[in-house]
Amino acid sequence: LTSMLPARRSPRRPPRRGPGSMDVSKFEPLMEAAVTNTVSFVKENPAAVVGASVSAVLAGLLFASRRKTLRDGSDFTSISGSLKFLNNEETTMTKEQVASEVSGYEKLFKGARQSVGQITTEESVETRKTEYQTMVNSFYNLVTDFYEWGWGQSFHFAPRWTNETFMESIYRAEYHLANNLGLRPGHHVLDVGCGVGGPMRNIARFSGCSVTGITINQYQVDVGNRYCRSMGLADRCQLVQGDFQTLPFGDQSFDAAWQIEATCHSPDRVRVFSEVLRTLKPGGVFAGYEWVVLPNYDEANADHVRIKEGIEVGNGLPTLVRGEDITACLEAAGFEVVTAYDAQRGVHSEHEIPWYATLQGTYSISGFRMTYLGRCCTHALVWTLETVGLAPRGTTRVSALLNATALDLVEGGQLEIFTPSWFFVARRPSA
Repeated sequence: LTSMLPARRSPRRPPRRGPGSMDVSKFEPLMEAAVTNTVSFVKENPAAVVGASVSAVLAGLLFASRRKTLRDGSDFTSISGSLKFLNNEETTMTKEQVASEVSGYEKLFKGARQSVGQITTEESVETRKTEYQTMVNSFYNLVTDFYEWGWGQSFHFAPRWTNETFMESIYRAEYHLANNLGLRPGHHVLDVGCGVGGPMRNIARFSGCSVTGITINQYQVDVGNRYCRSMGLADRCQLVQGDFQTLPFGDQSFDAAWQIEATCHSPDRVRVFSEVLRTLKPGGVFAGYEWVVLPNYDEANADHVRIKEGIEVGNGLPTLVRGEDITACLEAAGFEVVTAYDAQRGVHSEHEIPWYATLQGTYSISGFRMTYLGRCCTHALVWTLETVGLAPRGTTRVSALLNATALDLVEGGQLEIFTPSWFFVARRPSA
């Protein structure tokens, strides 16, 4: 109906100007001429414009890549910040070594994703168990920065309620661990397979305890200790390099111990659990979250085996086991198992957000990087950086490896054949 009414035009009034303001109307012809000339130039010289644009983008990437890491929690919170790993002071590898590390890692999973069952053979599993130090160290040399970019300083999953943010769920999982260990000020605790130390710093602040973490990877030690210093926790949190199969600590050194998704890398869980028991004081408690296949996993189902193998190759694992195997290994090491259960047992409850949902991402500012499209964008950026020589040769293969395993993890979670959060609490006997 309004379109049938005669248009009402208000008389044009000259714009009001305050003292000292400028009449920009006289510049409009010049601005229009500039736009017209620019459009004409683009039409007549498309190659020059594309070349200049590419040069500008590369110059921006080069500038961003020269920024140094601060290790204050802000390094990987933006795309430009994520490029800081190209100018990483803590790196223990040269650019030339990266491709060699990638090739060595891939050899340990020869045939993966080419033929189902190829890396489940006894020979393949035994090779990875024998070479596990090389496998795990190479893996974390290659993926630590990618993990920080996509996940933060705590490299683990967590049960998540529908009203929780991702980081709230991560903290809650860590505090749940601390509560089950009964941590308080004055306790000295061991973090077995500590990564860059995100959980140890959160738990130390939460409980007031002191923590020593061990990781086989020197790069993670250097990064983690720098974080501890920058956060004012160097007096209570320390990372050391070593093999958790042979812990470099004296008998009965710790009041408690934990591991979060770390001993899944072990070639012999009875041995690592025995080492933890040795370093605990009598009555000391050991708790953790383990990666396991669930009762729904069917080793005769080729699709299940494909998913399991994809998780293994993408996460540096000798092989995945079942929850009851974890209990058996703890008891064989001498522990009394207090409890063991899947902390993700409500994964598809209407009140919970599936643990794998973060890998699917959301189309938001914070979640986009984890969507399929976001991972494709990151992969394209990594490819560009490697192609122009800013990123080491082999970086794109690492990105592809992590993208593929993200899909495997999601499938494993959807089918409920895998959990990253098999929770256990075990105690060293008092006598």
